[in-house]
Amino acid sequence: MSDLRLDATQLDRYSRHVIMDEIGPEGQKRLLDGSVLTVGAGGLGSPAIQYLAAAGIGRLGIVDDDVVERSNLQRQIVHGDADVGRPKVDSAADHVAQLNPDIEVETYETRVTPDTVADLVADYDVVLDASDNFATRYLLNDHCVLTETPLSHGAIYRFEGQITTFTNERSGNESPPCYRCIFPEAPEPGTVPDCATTGVLGVLPGTVGCIQATEVVKFFLEKGDLLEGRLLMYDAMDMSFEEVPVQSNPSCPVCGDDPEIESVGDVAYEGTCEISAD
Repeated sequence: MSDLRLDATQLDRYSRHVIMDEIGPEGQKRLLDGSVLTVGAGGLGSPAIQYLAAAGIGRLGIVDDDVVERSNLQRQIVHGDADVGRPKVDSAADHVAQLNPDIEVETYETRVTPDTVADLVADYDVVLDASDNFATRYLLNDHCVLTETPLSHGAIYRFEGQITTFTNERSGNESPPCYRCIFPEAPEPGTVPDCATTGVLGVLPGTVGCIQATEVVKFFLEKGDLLEGRLLMYDAMDMSFEEVPVQSNPSCPVCGDDPEIESVGDVAYEGTCEISAD
């Protein structure tokens, strides 16, 4: 860890953290020394990026190959009307710069693919999955399991959301659950409509993305209980939360007792994320 001293501006900016016994100057320095790769600068990525930057996560990577559309603005709060047509990574980076100039932002206007995932993830402590498709979720999961990189997962649908955390810390022959342990196979293409087809409550990703950001901050602080081994289900219509315990699957193809996936090249991610027969 770098020098624990905070300058006068930082002491002012992060004063509400510094005065907390659970954080203090040391905890704030942990945040400032931390790095997070956020995959997606849309509904989930927007609140996560905003609150991670405000909390003082020192380096944020933002991956997205899309441009801002006016229909995004109902929920994607790091973008504004003047940003319509701009790359989302540029709009999000400008938002962070205005919010907290302490933060180093690196942008990647690209898709996460089996060819790019290793280089994108390599220099970051944590990956926050704010993607909107199953192929990316499985790809990030598999790579993070294989490299033991912590991964924050969030997903939304209409009025509902889910969140969990995968630390991917292995101890001997034991491994914590991964995304494939919970969801062994992706739905067939076309069977799960996206928000452009079914809609989404605008405030829903704010709640889910903020919980993801909370998990990441707690990870760096090494405080509290993470959602590892627990899938948190949120229903905005009922205003209810349900916690579902999840366990590692010994037959999981990536983290099980006899894994079949030894490289992300072993999986056809654009289909149903099945293991390649080659």
